[in-house]
Parts: sequence; structure tokens; C-alpha cells
Amino acid sequence: MNGHTAAFISVRNKATRLPNKSLLKIHGRSTIEHLIDRVKRSQKADLIVMTTSISPEDDPLAEIAAANGIACFRGSEADKLQRYLDAADAHDVDFFAVVDGDDLFADAIFIDQIIAAWQDTRADYIVVDRLPVGATAFGVRRKAMREIVALKAENDTEVWGGYFTETGMFDCRFLVPSDSEFARPEIRMTLDYPEDFKFFTLVFDELYVSGEVFSFQAIMILLRQRPEIAAVNRDVQHRYEARLRESAPVRLKPASARIGTGGQRGR
Repeated sequence: MNGHTAAFISVRNKATRLPNKSLLKIHGRSTIEHLIDRVKRSQKADLIVMTTSISPEDDPLAEIAAANGIACFRGSEADKLQRYLDAADAHDVDFFAVVDGDDLFADAIFIDQIIAAWQDTRADYIVVDRLPVGATAFGVRRKAMREIVALKAENDTEVWGGYFTETGMFDCRFLVPSDSEFARPEIRMTLDYPEDFKFFTLVFDELYVSGEVFSFQAIMILLRQRPEIAAVNRDVQHRYEARLRESAPVRLKPASARIGTGGQRGR
């Protein structure tokens, strides 16, 4: 039995560098709706769940989820990992691919590649490596997430991948892109700054047709033919990486405090 799978769209309406970025409109639809449209193309996710917080400022996101026919789970404001675990428990999901709400071009082909890899391997953490920044989802096994939630020593988990990749506790898989032409890690496809919004707007101006979702391949062909579009937000990647370096390092509870948590699994 493969177990239930899901795509979790992780989003909150709390941005400061680009306020209300999930609600900004491109060709008449909010950025988060464009992402929902793309994720809906998944063939392997049993369901799609918007995971947001209980804060009233996220009420508009819950309304968008309902209007677009996807589930919505509202949980912790600061602790993403607790929110994901609670959402997985609420929907009885054994494995979920997290798509960040900033990542408008995180494509269903990569969600499906990640889910297929989990069905084959039962790995704890799976990503597609070497893609543009913001293109991959982050696949997590519910059992592994439960262990991390029990072991982590902090509640602000905005940056969380290191809990899996840096602790040596989990089976982590880094997949090769399904098309070698997609291996362009120097390209930035995440919405955090005004320059990023300009990048996405330019791509939509070239490719968008109302009611349709243009392919990831079409995006990559466009950026190869029009490198000036990819250059629009290239410099802000340095700011983004500096912010990540300033993030708190992974911290786990002392071994003496782990009784009853399931402990560490040496790998």
C-alpha cells in the first residue's frame, strides 16, 4: 500500500519586504492562485492542502483556498513544522510535498517526481536538486516530521530543511531533474522582493493564456531565449542567501530531554 500523499501549499500573509505578496495580482489572478493552478496539475498527490496560520491576517488565504476548491489547514503562526505535522495528521497523510507560497513556478512535474521517489524508497526527505531557486517542492515523510517536531529546540521554524539534511538522522534523497535542461540553479524563481515580482510579471506577460497553465519547459525555453528576464532579479539572490546565513542554526533538545520522543535514528 502506497499510503496517502498530499501537496501542501505553505503560505502566510506576513511579508515585510513585499507586503501582501500572495495577494498581488498578475493578469487578474493573485500570485497564490497562479501557484494553486500549477499544483493542481499533480497526478500523484491525493489532495492539495493550503497550510496557513490561525491569524486573522490569513483569513483571505483561507477564502482563496475555498474559492479554488482545495483544502485549508490553519495552525501554528510561527512553527511551520508543527503546522505541517498537524495538517498531515488531520488529513491522514503519510507523505507530503511542501510547496512554498512564494514559489509560483514550483511545478507539478517535480511534485510527482518526489512522490514517485517516496513510493519507491520510503525516504524521509526528498527534493529535486539543481533546479532554479524556488522550483522544487520539499517532500517529507510524516513519521520523520513527527520525530523532528519532538526533537527540535525552537518554535520559529521559518527555515527548516536543515533539520533533515544537517542532523544525520534521516534518509535524504536528492533527485536529478527530469530534464537536464531544467538544471539551472543560478535562476531565481521565488517571490520575496519587488524585483522578483517584476520577474514573474515579465514571464506571465510572455506566456500566460487565461484559463491555462504554461509548462515549466516553456518557462525554461523563454529564459534561455530571453536571458534579460532572468537577470531582473539575479542580484537579490545575494540578499536572500545572506538572510539564510543569518537564520538560527538547527538546534535539537539535549539527549536527556528526548525521552519519549522516539530518539535519534543513526544513519
